[in-house]
Amino acid sequence: MPGCFKKTLFALASLISFVSFILIVVAMGTPKWMTGKILCKTGADLVNATDPELVKFIGEIYYGLFRGGKIRQCGLGGRRSKFTIFPHMVKKLNTGLHVMIIMFLCVAIFFSLVSFGFCILNAIKVPYRAINGPAGACLWNFLAGGFVVLAVTSFMAAVKLHHLTERIANFRENVFRFVILEERFEDCFWICVASATAHAVNLLLIAISGIHVPKIKTKTEGVNVTAEDIMY
Repeated sequence: MPGCFKKTLFALASLISFVSFILIVVAMGTPKWMTGKILCKTGADLVNATDPELVKFIGEIYYGLFRGGKIRQCGLGGRRSKFTIFPHMVKKLNTGLHVMIIMFLCVAIFFSLVSFGFCILNAIKVPYRAINGPAGACLWNFLAGGFVVLAVTSFMAAVKLHHLTERIANFRENVFRFVILEERFEDCFWICVASATAHAVNLLLIAISGIHVPKIKTKTEGVNVTAEDIMY
C-alpha cells in the first residue's frame, strides 16, 4: 500500500486530470475561442467615411471550433447572424488544420481520462508493473498536455498565419468585404491553456511523490535491570 503522503499526491493528481478533462470538453463546445471587430470596408469606401463615421461600419465577430456569429455594420444598422463551421464553411478554411485542432483535443480528452485512471490506481495501491506506476502516470499526463499544446498552437497558427477570422468574416459575402481591426483570444482558448498547465502540475506532483519521506520513529528507552534491583 502507498504511504499517506503518496496517496494524497496521487489523489490530487487524479482530481486535476479529471478537471482537465472537463475543461477541454467545455472549451470544445463553447463558441467563443476568438472575438474581434470587423470593418465593412466596402461600405466605408462607398461613402468615404471619416474617423467619426467609421463607427457605423464597425461590427463584431466571435467563433469557436464548430460555430459562431457576427454583427454586420454596413451603414444601415447592425444585422446579427449565426453560422456553423461544418459542413460548408470548413471548405473555405484550412480544412486539414482545423480538423487537426479538433483531433488533437479529442486525443487529449482520451489521455486525460487515462491519466485520471492511472492516478487513481497509484493512489489505491502500488502497481507491480513499472508502466502502471508513476512512470505510466507521467507518460499519460505528458501526452495529454502535449496534445493540448499542439491544439492551442495550431489554432494560433490558423488565426495569425492563415487569417482564420478574416476568412470566416467574409464567408458568403458577395457584395461587402470585411477587414479585421482587432482580434482577442477568449476564455475557451485560455481554458485549454489552463488544461495544459494542469497536466504540467501533475507531472510535478508525480515527481514529488517519488521523494522518500523519512518516517518518524519513537525511541523507547530500555529498562536496565541490575543485581541490586533483583535483591530489593
